[in-house]
Parts: sequence; C-alpha cells; structure tokens
Amino acid sequence: MDYEPIVSNLAQQVFDALAPRITPEDMERVRKAYLLAKEAHAPQKRKSGEPYILHPIAVALIVAKELQLDANTVITAFLHDVVEDTPYTVEDIRQRFGNDVAGLVNVVTKQKKETYQTTKQVDNYQQILASLHYDIRAVMVKISDRLHNMRTLQSMRPDKQMKIAGETDCFYAPLANRLGLFEVKSDLENLSFKYRCELEYGDIERWLQQDEADNRERLQRFCKNVKGTLKDHGIQCNVETFWRRPYSIWRRMKQQDVDFWHLPNRYYVRITFWDDTLDDPLTEKETCLKIYNLLTRDFRERPGSFINQIEQPKENSYQCLRLMLLSEEGVWEDVQICSEAMVKASQVGCINEIGSNIGNWVKRFRKVLEDIVSQGNEAFFLEHISSSLYYDDITVFSPSGESFILPKDSTVIDYAFKQGDEVGAHAHYAYVNDILCSVKTVLHGGDCVKLITSPDAKPRKDWIDHCQTYLAKRYLRLFLIERRLIRGGVCRCPICKPLPGGEVIGIRMQGIHPHTSEYENITLHRRSCPEAIRMASKFGDNVVSVNYADNAGAPPIEVHSPTSITINRIGFTYPITLAITGVDRHRLLMDLTSEIADRLHLNMDSLCISTKDCIVDCKVTIMVHDVKEMVSAIAHINQIPGIESVRQIKYEK
Repeated sequence: MDYEPIVSNLAQQVFDALAPRITPEDMERVRKAYLLAKEAHAPQKRKSGEPYILHPIAVALIVAKELQLDANTVITAFLHDVVEDTPYTVEDIRQRFGNDVAGLVNVVTKQKKETYQTTKQVDNYQQILASLHYDIRAVMVKISDRLHNMRTLQSMRPDKQMKIAGETDCFYAPLANRLGLFEVKSDLENLSFKYRCELEYGDIERWLQQDEADNRERLQRFCKNVKGTLKDHGIQCNVETFWRRPYSIWRRMKQQDVDFWHLPNRYYVRITFWDDTLDDPLTEKETCLKIYNLLTRDFRERPGSFINQIEQPKENSYQCLRLMLLSEEGVWEDVQICSEAMVKASQVGCINEIGSNIGNWVKRFRKVLEDIVSQGNEAFFLEHISSSLYYDDITVFSPSGESFILPKDSTVIDYAFKQGDEVGAHAHYAYVNDILCSVKTVLHGGDCVKLITSPDAKPRKDWIDHCQTYLAKRYLRLFLIERRLIRGGVCRCPICKPLPGGEVIGIRMQGIHPHTSEYENITLHRRSCPEAIRMASKFGDNVVSVNYADNAGAPPIEVHSPTSITINRIGFTYPITLAITGVDRHRLLMDLTSEIADRLHLNMDSLCISTKDCIVDCKVTIMVHDVKEMVSAIAHINQIPGIESVRQIKYEK
C-alpha cells in the first residue's frame, strides 16, 4: 500500500492548524522538524504495519489542533521518539532547533536504565511528573502521545491492551483531567474502557443509542422552550443536549450501585452564551445568574439542585451554574449554564488564561512530588500520585473559615492529615456541622469540621480503609504496614470475583512486594476491577491473558507462556450475589426460590430478604458455572411478576 499520500495529507493538516497563529519563520522550523522525523523513522513500522512516521505526525496534530499549543511544542511532538528510537541525539536536536526544543525532547524521552527503582512504568511516571518543574508543555506532549496510542490500540495483544489501558486509567486520564483537558480526558477514559471491557462498553453504547432515540423528541421540545424563553429577553445562545459517554455512565452506575435504566442524569442540557451578543455589559457570572433567574420564572426548579461552580470551580477549573428544571412532560432535566469561554477553558484547561486555578494546582502538586521524594517512599509512589489526581473534589471548612480541598468521599481522617502528620496521628473525634462524629465519618462539600485531638489517640488498623488522600495513606501505611506473603497457584480476586466467560485478565505477582520477592501468584480479575487497573498500570509486564476451556482430563491450569494461561473449568462453580428489588405480593419469595432451584437448577448459598412499605429488597448468593449461566439466571428472575430489577453486586470487600 502506498502510504505517502496519507502521510503528506496528515502533515499538511498540522501545518494548516498552526498557520493562523505562528510566523513564517516558525512554520519553516516546523516543516524541518517533520522532514527530520520522516527521515529518522523511515525504516520503522508500527504494530499495525503502517509507517511509524504516522504516529509522530498524529501526535503533532493533537498538539497543534486539539490543544492549540505553540510551534516549539509541535516540533517536540514531531521529534518525541527520535532520540529514543533512532541514532539522533539531544545534541543533534539542539543544533537544529535550539535549546528550548532540545530541552523538551529530552524530558519526553524515556531514560534507559539497567535497573529501575521500582518498575520501568513507575520510573516513567516519575520522569513525566518531574517535568512539571521544567515546563508543562512536555506533559502535554506525553498526554498527546498516549492519546494517539489509545486511538490505535486495536493492533495490540490483549495483555498489552490491558497494560496500556491500566496506565491510562490510573495516570494519564486523571492527569489530563487535573490539567483541565476535558475532551482529552474523556477520550482516554472511553478508549481505555473499550479495550478493557469490550462487552460492557458495547452494552452501554447500545443502551445509550436506544435511550437517545426514546427521548430525542421530548428533549428537542425542552431545548426549544428554553431557547425561546431566553431569546425573548435578548439572550442569544445555544441549547444542546449532551449524552454522557460510556465510561462516565459505567462509573456512575458503579458509584450509585444502579443499572443503566435506573441511573439519573444520563445526559445534560447545556446553555452556552456569547458575551459579545449580549445587550448588557455584564460579567460572565452575572449573565449566568440572569439566565438562571429567567429560567426559574418559566420552569420549576428542583429544590436543592442549584450548584455554583463559578464562584467555587472544580480544581481543574471547570466552571458553570447547574440546576434541575422540570420539563412539561414532568421530567427533571439536568441543566448547565456557561459562557463560550468557559466551554473552551474546560477543553484546553491550563493552556487557557481562564484556567488560573490550574497554575495553583501545579504549584501544590509540585509540593506533593517533593514530599513523596523526601519520604523516600517509592514503593507507594503510584498510589500516592493516583490519590492526588482524584476526579471529584469537595471543599470543607474549619471553624475559622479556612477552606480545604479534598477528594470526594474523604473522611475526617483525611481532613486531619491535611493539617499535618502530627494532627492526623492524634485525631480523636470531630464535630461536623456541630454534630459529634467519628473520625471515619465521610465528609460532604460545605461541611464545617471541628477536629478534636488527644495526645493519647493513635491511628487504628481500620483507618487505612477509611481515607482517600495520599497524605493519610502514606502515614498509615508506614505506621500500620503488614507484611504478608502470598504463595503459589491461581486465585480469584476477592473484590471483583471474576467468572469464566467474562472479560478476565490475570496479574502475575512475582517479585513485586515492597518487602519481599519470595512468592509467585496469579490473581484473576475482571478487566474493570479497580485493583487490576492499578496493578496493570504499575506492573504492566506481569499482565497475563486468560483463556477458559472445557478440556476433560486436562490439568486445571495450563501455562503456555509468561503472558498466557488456560484454565479448564469443568465442574467448577462460583458464588455470585444478586441484588433484587420488587413489589411485595403473596408467594413472591416462593416463586423466587422455585425459579432458582427448580427451573434453573442452581444452588443457593445464602438469602437475605426484607420488606418495607411493600418494597422488597433481597440479596441472594447462587452458584454458577460461568457468565452465560449468570446472565440467564438474571433474565429468568427478571421475568417473575413483581420483580423490578436484578443486578449482580460486582465489587465487595
């Protein structure tokens, strides 16, 4: 196949994206960088068989078009693999393109070592984050590099897909989110989810398409009514419906412990206005509040739904006003009000001047890095970094009015350690909004926390399960660390409990314990398991492809290579727990147990049922052979009259 027209066309797109905002002299330097990259990578091919040069061109296009960065950063994107994969050196780059480009290329080039402090992956993360001390543009190139790799991941083996997806979930997507790169973050999340959990991703895509078709006409009427109300008062704006992407849906389903059809806010309506079209010279905040006032005259507002993310934006600088409005069909609609500048800021984050909060975060994050390095706690580097890149945050206050930003679901323990190790170590109890509370109490945005310490108080063993921040986890791990040896064989993850026939991956646990390397073990996980994602992001070379077979007489475990095993599942059954809700009626329990035992011929391990105000909640643990049998059981139980929903409880501790 002749790739030359494709290569030339893609490169021209980079030049066209840059042309309006750089000088002719800089454009000439960009073209020279492209030609050097093309020459240097000429002999190389990608896993797909395509010329390797397509990759640096694609990265340069992301940097130039999607991130709107400068000429030197685009030149770095063209050359980001030249020093690592070809005979050219950083000094060669310096002579041709100057110190700035040479410095950026040096930062994005993986340093080859004979030995690594922890793993090759973690050392690479450290190098990327250390570049924040030098220039944030280097991080932009690394994120763009990862985005294109994720967009072309289909040519990789399943174990490599899991390794790269795990890295993306634990590090690159949260980092992009923290830097305010919303579109990039969303792409990374969804591509990772697609390759980790193809079946779940496909299911959610189909459900979204059906849901959108079912609600299209109703939402079009609602948007038209909203736009008409604002137009009558001289406000020109766009009113559009945006459906949340599969990963966001999946994450919310897991957080709220509901299925797709019972998940609220699967979409949102965004009102976007332009400052230069307004009659009144108002600030963005004033205009948002004016729109809010106009809408709440014509539409009923859901009490307590108003959220001001302009006055207190998220730490990634996303800004808007949010509220719920009642449509004429009686549906509460999730509405966001923002300016065009706010939308652009959410897409390009720290690159845009409006994202000033990002600069503050970078300064704080540098302190996080310095703290981790000063502690010498390399074994938990990734966990600390991941907890510092949390997606959602809340703001809580001390009695004096000092504000503290914490991850969502943080507890008083996190609040205590935010004020220092000595405070956290002696936290005794607290008053949250003047109510006496345990230190394990989960905090919410706006809470006022009065912490009580005692010199006799000490951390307890279970604290580590009730904190979110790296500050708390770091101290508690050092204080309470337990040394456990795991030996031999293959086991199922006790949290996600994978089943044969599902999307399963193995993690080979050899020589990775922070205190010993005297064991070997393969743990099976769902590809969506948070622990598997974390382990794959840290020990990607230990990911193992898992195949299930029904080979009678074969050994239970067949190891084909360090990255592939087969498990012969004949006769094995596995417990799964189903959560069942419905409307109470005569003989409902008898019909349920009869369906499971007599029609499906499945054994029940446990059953717990309660009824309140005619609503039945039931948890039943049954034994199944594989995913297919579980899906069949759920479908049959769903058909029982009175049953409203049946779902598997996937993650339990």
